[in-house]
Amino acid sequence: MILLGVAISIAVVVFIGFLAARRVGGDSSNFLVAGRMLPVPLVGAALMGQAVDTNATLGNTDLAAQFGFWAGACLPLGLALCLVLTGIFFAKPMNRMGLTTLPDYFRLRFGRPAEISASIMLIVAFCILVAGNLVAGGYLFNYFLGIPYWVGVIAIAVIVVAYTGAGGMIADAYTAIVQMSLILVGAIATLIWVIVAYGLTIPEGMGPFDLGQLGDPAQGATVNWATLIALGIGDIVAIDFMQRIFAARSPETARRSCFVAAGGAVAIGVPFALVALASTSILPEQVDGPVLFVLLDRFAPVALTVLVLCGIVGASMSTANGAILANAAVAVRNLGGVRRVHIAGKSDPLLRATRLMMIPMTIVAIVFAIYVKETGILLTLAFDLLLACLIVPFILGLVWRRGTDAAAMAAIVVGLAVRLVLFAMTPTIYGVDNTIFYVQNSVVDASFDGWPTFIAFGASLVAYLVVALATPAAPLRGLDIQVAADLDEAMEAVEEETESAPAAPVAAS
Repeated sequence: MILLGVAISIAVVVFIGFLAARRVGGDSSNFLVAGRMLPVPLVGAALMGQAVDTNATLGNTDLAAQFGFWAGACLPLGLALCLVLTGIFFAKPMNRMGLTTLPDYFRLRFGRPAEISASIMLIVAFCILVAGNLVAGGYLFNYFLGIPYWVGVIAIAVIVVAYTGAGGMIADAYTAIVQMSLILVGAIATLIWVIVAYGLTIPEGMGPFDLGQLGDPAQGATVNWATLIALGIGDIVAIDFMQRIFAARSPETARRSCFVAAGGAVAIGVPFALVALASTSILPEQVDGPVLFVLLDRFAPVALTVLVLCGIVGASMSTANGAILANAAVAVRNLGGVRRVHIAGKSDPLLRATRLMMIPMTIVAIVFAIYVKETGILLTLAFDLLLACLIVPFILGLVWRRGTDAAAMAAIVVGLAVRLVLFAMTPTIYGVDNTIFYVQNSVVDASFDGWPTFIAFGASLVAYLVVALATPAAPLRGLDIQVAADLDEAMEAVEEETESAPAAPVAAS
């Protein structure tokens, strides 16, 4: 019954994906940014699909059950915060630029070296993100069907590449509606079932109103805040988020879609965190799999189990397909220099190259998923990296004309160096043993966990400011005037300085 239900949901998603693929029409613009014509429901669902993934469901419940509400809920709440901030400050100007990928912005604002550096950082981070979502498929097939973990990982990856390679952004947007509907209904239904069947029993000190989790380092406050900041701010430069913003039919559509997706992320993430807390009084002390899987398998009605598992698989597929698509586009366009050529009767080289590049991008993610069998930690780690390297030049490049190419490169290099050194020295990462890259030392212990997130970001910020002030201002590349003029009310001063200047949108095709 469980296998049949999950198989049917996957088949429906794949069918919709291939059906939508007919609208690509051999044009990479349709494939990568859906012809820049998506309405609010589709952009909102696509953004929500990138925010609500395996990490915000399985990772959320595992962390909440072990460390408390805020340890788990910081994942979906951090992503929701990112969408709110993006909607307020960045969605409208970024949509107006007419970009195809986020590294296009770094090229236009800071030059080719910054574009290459940003592209490499984004590809690495999003391979990690895809891996975190493939983990769910591996665990699901292993736990419920007894299939080897690695087989499940590969199976989900192959399915995702198949329909995304056919339909691109259009397939992603239409399938996200089905996938997000399943997980939203599943999250709310699971919370209702737990309350009715067992009551909402929350262990002392672990609930949403136990604010020691946000104020006391001994209760994980440093790690929780690091998670919120890494996701809430670092995720602003997510290439999958930005491609959906580029695909919106208007700046206002992009802005409203961010708010819709943020509400959906909260509506899904908070119920799962509460379910995880209640599960501590239902489940035995030692469980042999992800908390949510064990709860559904041993205690929940079969229909509810099927619904939630379909939603979780759909959520992991939705995020994975968007990330794989964005990664491939960045690799061929921003690193490889391939550009769109749409002539009737001729193959678009950007479309062809992007489809081919999806295969190696997926293989890298599969290898990482098999090596690091974690969910929520991989999500945070990916955007921790972006927070340390890219968020400073991205934001200050938008709002401060004084920033230079050298400043951007300094922020990227210094942020990366500091983050990697601290990563190697810290024995845990977000409460989990650092099995990825740890160098034994007596200088740093587990109590330092969380602080590297803030220190690396601070180092990147200082590097940008110092170099920007120490180097002559370079001529701006025609991007900043439009960007500054389009920033919302919170940047009103910048708008007033530039509203009399020419405001021709920049097209990066």
